[in-house]
Amino acid sequence: GRQASSSALAWLSAGSGLADVEINALVVAIICYSPALRTPMFVLVGSLATADLLAGLGLILNFVFQYVIRSETVSLLTVGFLVASFAASVSSLLAITVDRYLSLYNALTYYSERTVLCIHTMLAGAWGVSLCLGLLPVLGWNCLHDRTSCSVVRPLTKSNVTLLSASFFLIFLIMLHLYIEICKIVCRHAHQIALQQHFLTASHYVTTKKGVSTLAIILGTFGASWLPFAIYCVVGDPDYPSVYTYATLLPATYNSMINPIIYAYRNQEIQRSMWVLFCGCFQAKVSFRSRSPSDV
Repeated sequence: GRQASSSALAWLSAGSGLADVEINALVVAIICYSPALRTPMFVLVGSLATADLLAGLGLILNFVFQYVIRSETVSLLTVGFLVASFAASVSSLLAITVDRYLSLYNALTYYSERTVLCIHTMLAGAWGVSLCLGLLPVLGWNCLHDRTSCSVVRPLTKSNVTLLSASFFLIFLIMLHLYIEICKIVCRHAHQIALQQHFLTASHYVTTKKGVSTLAIILGTFGASWLPFAIYCVVGDPDYPSVYTYATLLPATYNSMINPIIYAYRNQEIQRSMWVLFCGCFQAKVSFRSRSPSDV
């Protein structure tokens, strides 16, 4: 029964991987197709979509080399590929959060060459660290020759998944802190505007509540997707059935489908570019100064 459940969850992971590839490939194509989508926000969204696309591809390859063409060596490569892709996805989410914070905290200087340099530096660092994390198991930090050191995610070692989980918890706490600061800034700005108008309107409360609710949904979705797997990697025993690993990993794979909906498809300029790309219904008139990433 557990073996059948594990296989079913593996099929679901592969299916979600295919959906990840399709949904995120469209985002990457739209951003590459539209010259107007070159602002820091869209560079970050493109990075996130690319990482999630690669993660989806990795899920498909991992399924193939574990259940169709069994090969420990190739399976190790696909696990390293998955680690790098998911790490790049989480790092891109952190970079988007930092960008949103900077767009509010340094609103007057946000549209400057310094911001562009900062964004590119963040992304280079994020992808560089992600690549290193993915290479660690491939270069020898695995349990292929020492089964006693295996974690719940074979062939990764216990120390490896502990490092990955600790990194995730740190990123989650940083994002939580930044979103709390963003909420404070948004509420303060809205209150100041209302005071300048000499009264607090109903729209003031509605707008503030909507912004805070959206931020809560973003962070809540991220936490609900990744926390079960991160916690299980720390407390789980390698002797536990693999069905538990797949069950906790599955929400994380769905996060790669949710990300483009939250960060890309809700954006009006991406919607406009999508119409232009597929229908040619009208010509998008998107200025360089697109909607601020602080719009959530």
